Amino acid sequence: MKDVQQAAARGLTAEQVDQRIAAGQVNDIPRRSSRSVGDIVRANVFTRFNAIIGALFVLIMIFGQWQDGLFGGIIIANTAIGIIQELRAKHTLDRLAVVGETPVRVMRDGEVRELEQQEIVLEDLMMLSSGDRVIVDGVVSESEGLEADESLLTGEADPVHKAPGDPMMSGSFVVAGGGAFTATKVGRDAYAARLVEEASRFSLAQSELQGGINIFLKYVTWLIIPTALLLIISQLNSAQTFADAVVGAVAGVATMVPEGLVLMTSIAFAVGVVRLGRRKCLVQELPAIEVLARVDVLCVDKTGTLTEPGMDLDELMILREDLRVHTALAALVDTDPRPNPTMRAVAAAIEEELKSGDATDPRHAGAGWKATTVVPFSSARKWSGAEFADNGAWVFGAADMLLAEEDPNRRRAEQLGASGLRVLALCQVPDGALEGGASSNGAFTDAGRRHGTSGVAAEAAALVVLRQRLRPEALDTVRYFAQQGVTVKVISGDNPVSVGAIARSLEIPGAEHPVDARTMSEDLGEMADLLERNSVFGRVSPQQKRAMVKALQSRGHTVAMTGDGVNDVLALKDADLGISMGSGSGATRAVAKIVLLNDSFSTLPYVVAEGRRVLGNIERVANLFLTKTIYSILLAVLVGLLHVRFPFLPRHLTLISALTIGIPAFFLALSPNTERARPGFVPRVLRFAVPAGIACGVATFTGYYLATESKATAFAQDSSTATITLFFLAMWALVLIAKPYTWWRVGLVIAMAAAFLIVLSLPWLRNFFALYLGNLYNDVVALGIAGVAAVLLSLALRYDHWLPGSVNHAKGLMGRVKRPG
Repeated sequence: MKDVQQAAARGLTAEQVDQRIAAGQVNDIPRRSSRSVGDIVRANVFTRFNAIIGALFVLIMIFGQWQDGLFGGIIIANTAIGIIQELRAKHTLDRLAVVGETPVRVMRDGEVRELEQQEIVLEDLMMLSSGDRVIVDGVVSESEGLEADESLLTGEADPVHKAPGDPMMSGSFVVAGGGAFTATKVGRDAYAARLVEEASRFSLAQSELQGGINIFLKYVTWLIIPTALLLIISQLNSAQTFADAVVGAVAGVATMVPEGLVLMTSIAFAVGVVRLGRRKCLVQELPAIEVLARVDVLCVDKTGTLTEPGMDLDELMILREDLRVHTALAALVDTDPRPNPTMRAVAAAIEEELKSGDATDPRHAGAGWKATTVVPFSSARKWSGAEFADNGAWVFGAADMLLAEEDPNRRRAEQLGASGLRVLALCQVPDGALEGGASSNGAFTDAGRRHGTSGVAAEAAALVVLRQRLRPEALDTVRYFAQQGVTVKVISGDNPVSVGAIARSLEIPGAEHPVDARTMSEDLGEMADLLERNSVFGRVSPQQKRAMVKALQSRGHTVAMTGDGVNDVLALKDADLGISMGSGSGATRAVAKIVLLNDSFSTLPYVVAEGRRVLGNIERVANLFLTKTIYSILLAVLVGLLHVRFPFLPRHLTLISALTIGIPAFFLALSPNTERARPGFVPRVLRFAVPAGIACGVATFTGYYLATESKATAFAQDSSTATITLFFLAMWALVLIAKPYTWWRVGLVIAMAAAFLIVLSLPWLRNFFALYLGNLYNDVVALGIAGVAAVLLSLALRYDHWLPGSVNHAKGLMGRVKRPG
């Protein structure tokens, strides 16, 4: 039996691993990145709109001239651009996913190795320490104060102490201690595998933007069907030949289809992924880009976000000269197999001092203390401890958690913390005080305040003063968010005074009065009120961080949360947008929607700006495409009711769509945009598209109908009059959409207008697009009607507060943007 246990402790051999790989007993969960090449091709080729446009193209090739089939090129362009952009995004995501993936530690052949998650096999011995995410299911074989948080799976808030023989579930994460477990279920058999696979798919779903576009497409599809039938019947009755009727019906139906809207949306998202990838920012879910644009509250953790991950020992203040402080600290460090940054800073300084110290100094005697009881550090406790044979019991952690309020050493620690320093206390406690302390709320919880059931007190032996390194880019980043109307909330587990000092140096409003989270009410409404009034919070427990996110969301805020430690996992999961640092724990990187692989806080402004660019520009593009759909449907209805020939050939509408929608939309979708997104995407788009579409449709049809009343002109001249009129109004809609004006937007509008004038001025282009300017009177009348419609449209939009640049529009925006503090 002993030999079996020893073999198990050494892990699998290379031969056993090969056998399991051959049997397919591997952790074959796909990486959380992107969909396959085949899925990308199918999604871009086999679309509803490609089928409609393709069928209409075939009809034109049979009954019309090839020039009228130019719109068929939309299929090739849409498909090719969509595939290319998504493949670029896939390449970026796959590459960054490999870089950002946390390796796992596995015992094989008696050695601990770091492997990729996909290399785990059945019965591998998995090593665990604080902050690790459990990748596969298994049974605990070793436990050194091992505690796991299973709240993401079970909803249970309290960490679960794990002893040998207890189950470990994939999807949980280690919050304290360490140990090992044997993998019993890997790959798709693991408990959380299906949830992970579903959450990991490259998708545009689950977003207000995509939901709004789907609403448009659904109603447009239902409107197209009866309108197309009405148009076809009217053309069969009014056209001179069956071929003319088919060409007219195709021209009307093809224009109704907003074929480029979905394409531009996909391109904007894909380009956003590539741009962020260049800044070492891994987007794990595409809807996260949209959420970026909506964020109005950013919750940041102090350690690892505002400050750099490491820290330096500033001073060791020995309070009891008769105690072996240095050795006690070194012994406590030795009890932690994977020390956190705090313990690493202490270990480095103590080791250096022990090396340089006098070997005969009694303070330095006693190296090699043997721990009989160990209480690992956890974010809930804020301290760790150990009892050593013949050397007593010691605890090390936050001074305000270990020392009584009346203790002068605690007041001394708070004074130091007010300058931004991090102060920890090393205390000695009576033997036996740590028994049962492995629980997050065990017998020895707040020794200094005598709240524990043991009733013992901690006696301060030393204060350890650590200096945190403020990120050099933090101040500029915080200022950026203040300018953009994003409120920054500092939510930290550290001492409130120390957190406030750091926040003051970053000019965060409200840093002068930091809040101790231990005094906060658990009532969600009262917590939300407190969060609205304050910006800096200390001594926040992991559960409180989660509750604070929910409280902010209850007040209508869109909340982004940054973090790097295991205590941030729950809040990251519940926030609208979880952002993890690349050096953070495996658990935080797993639940975050965005990972900053370069650990740079200064990347966040670019992340937010990219989200705003994507969402704001897609709204502009949607305005253009929906305007076209509405005026196309309106023209078809008027033609059907009045039984006249459809005023356009397909080539006319191809020219208008390309110059007023297709080409401008491509540039607008990728242009800079810093305006924070607001809810109400669908109604806001309709408030522009409906009046703009009505203006274009009614004015164009009126000019065309009056032209048909003249006996001196034929259909060729009348359709040319309608084309010029519609181009003028569609161009005016583009002018309104392009606000606020920049040099390149003005240049874009001028270039599109110049292109149309070139078509009119060159005989071979004029003949190609079947434009015949045979009646100046009809053209002038139609343009006059279009001018009146343009003025009325501008007044209507300004009155409705939609028009960018109007006073009412600006006031409306200012009223909706919340200012920090």
